[in-house]
Amino acid sequence: MFSKKDTEGYREITDGIKMKPLVHGSKSLLTEIVFEKDSSIETHNHPHEQTGYLISGSFKLTIEGENYQVEPGDSWCIEGGTEHSAKFYEDSVAVEVFSPVREEYLNM
Repeated sequence: MFSKKDTEGYREITDGIKMKPLVHGSKSLLTEIVFEKDSSIETHNHPHEQTGYLISGSFKLTIEGENYQVEPGDSWCIEGGTEHSAKFYEDSVAVEVFSPVREEYLNM
């Protein structure tokens, strides 16, 4: 699968957070996620491993109660089933990979 840059196709997954599936295979999904300043992701978990890279902005990432200040160029990997949350201090853009594929993100 190959995809050219496109400014269309973003879907709101919660207030202030938009996600766009970029490419996927049978085992992984690459997404771009745009976060508005002051948005947040409540504590949750899912069976998918989640690996990310922050392109711009900044946020606090909490993984199993441990806090990380995330700046552009930082990356993370969250094992499936692990409790995590995030609070965004400014408009931010991240690229994240989910494995296995999050089917609900393809069908939004």
